[in-house]
Amino acid sequence: MARSVKGSQRVSKSTKASSVRDERQDAATARPDLARARRVVLDLLGIPGKSGEERAIAERICWWLKEAGCPRSAFSFDDAHTKTPLKGDVGNLVVQLPGTLPGPRRLLMAHMDTVPVCVGTKPVVSGRFVKSGNAATGLGGDDRAGCAVALSTALEILEKKLPHPPLTFFFAIQEEVGLYGARFAKAATLGRPKLAFNFDGGAVEKITVGATGGYRLDIAIEGIPSHAGVAPEKGVSAIAIAALAIAALVEDGWHGLVEKGGKRGTSNIGVIQSGAATNVVAESAVLRAEARGHDPAFRERIVKAIEKAFTDAVKKVRSVDGKTGKVTFTGRLDYEAFRLADDEPCVAAAVAAVQAIGRTPRMEVSNGGLDANWMAANGIPTVTLGCGQMEIHTTKEQLDLDAFEAACAVALRLATGQ
Repeated sequence: MARSVKGSQRVSKSTKASSVRDERQDAATARPDLARARRVVLDLLGIPGKSGEERAIAERICWWLKEAGCPRSAFSFDDAHTKTPLKGDVGNLVVQLPGTLPGPRRLLMAHMDTVPVCVGTKPVVSGRFVKSGNAATGLGGDDRAGCAVALSTALEILEKKLPHPPLTFFFAIQEEVGLYGARFAKAATLGRPKLAFNFDGGAVEKITVGATGGYRLDIAIEGIPSHAGVAPEKGVSAIAIAALAIAALVEDGWHGLVEKGGKRGTSNIGVIQSGAATNVVAESAVLRAEARGHDPAFRERIVKAIEKAFTDAVKKVRSVDGKTGKVTFTGRLDYEAFRLADDEPCVAAAVAAVQAIGRTPRMEVSNGGLDANWMAANGIPTVTLGCGQMEIHTTKEQLDLDAFEAACAVALRLATGQ
């Protein structure tokens, strides 16, 4: 009797293992419906949704998923939009699907917002590219193409009932204005995924495994106003202080590309607002600057150099009676640098998926910020792959359909655990 039970258990385990193998084979042979993927991306591109105004695009993504049979219980929105400097109309959209195969949870993500120049776009297909039919606007492929890749993958799995490990599809808000959706995302809300893939960029074979850190600095200069013709010597020009500080930064190698002692970073004074009339010594000036670097300590040296240049400049500009102006700094970390190890599971999976569609993966580190910066900071190692974007943030923006379709093929492999 005991032998009979053990024998039946062995058969049961063998049958179960065989079933899992068959399911994995079915998933491996699945191919994305590229015609439907194109319909999805054209649909999403046509919906306005600059940073802080993503509700309409989130609702459209939900509509597509519901049409494919996704249960309402799978959807959730967080409250990230209530924590951002730019108060938004919706939070991050999270869609979780229980696994039909064993394995760690996987996450596919993209950001829903576009930059303002893309509002009013009219997407049109021209050969193997999508462009804006409105010459005054960008296309918004950054990052509606990424949203379409993730959404199309979910639709394939739902409609074809493809076997898959536990999955989370994450559609983030306000990436373009500070990576805020990813910044305020919580691992618990996302199901604590172990492998995560962000679709945002050009070529899918470019696997971004790291990115620089960025620090923003607001600089407020208080001068002393005076009539520029009658008594300029009684004033302290905020513009003059700013000019001396910037000149010192350039001369000392702390502006633009910064290379010191074998370390490398960047800085930029990007915005200056000052003055009201030519006959008034400028009373105030407001500047916005940034420092970037993969080494947090060296990036901090750049920030300190910027602060010192302005502090020193304040001392150099005096009125006839010896008065000086004043400078104050307000800084914040936009995102911290990260670098994934080559053997990180999400990196290995991305490399294998790109190779499986016949392309040669190349691992790169970005000098710009990504949602992946904050995903890593939140305990979710995330690799970034491209999805066909070209000339983003300009009226010349295009979507390369070959690259977009390749991204759809890679995403389906990643989602089904292949």
